[in-house]
Amino acid sequence: MKKFIYQLHLWLGLIVSIPVLAWALSGFLYALPNMVEGGSVEKIDSSRVKVSPSDAMTKANELAGKTLPTTALTLLMRDGKPQYQSVGGMGADSIFIDAETAIASISPPPSLKTRFFREAHFYYFTGSWQVTFLIIFSALAALSALTGIYLNFVYWTRKFSRPRRSDTIISEA
Repeated sequence: MKKFIYQLHLWLGLIVSIPVLAWALSGFLYALPNMVEGGSVEKIDSSRVKVSPSDAMTKANELAGKTLPTTALTLLMRDGKPQYQSVGGMGADSIFIDAETAIASISPPPSLKTRFFREAHFYYFTGSWQVTFLIIFSALAALSALTGIYLNFVYWTRKFSRPRRSDTIISEA
């Protein structure tokens, strides 16, 4: 029985660790703008910001012709100019609003490299199966943890229940 649990723990660990490693690696690379976009983060010149965040949202909605489902409004420096970026769900409906002139423009599509890491990290190549895979891999990870706890318990109880060499008395004849 112990051998079966050991083998199960080993295979579950391998099955669960490969997707987790791929997810972590894609998230690490996606978080580095220099590697993904080839850009850098510039310091914001706040003295040049003339447009309020609410006015920027109004301009973004006017450009889109509808009220956007904005999940983030970020002030950043882009091409040496302060700009707001209005972002919809999962990067959709991204609009840039110049923070000096309030001119809104639709953001250019991301590069192929950026799209690859975004898809790999956020959607994990699973598409509509995302929740199903999350549940399955969570259950497998939990089972792997339980088998690991069991194996540790068996190992340590056996280790402490064995008599040690120093505890045995050797009688001289």
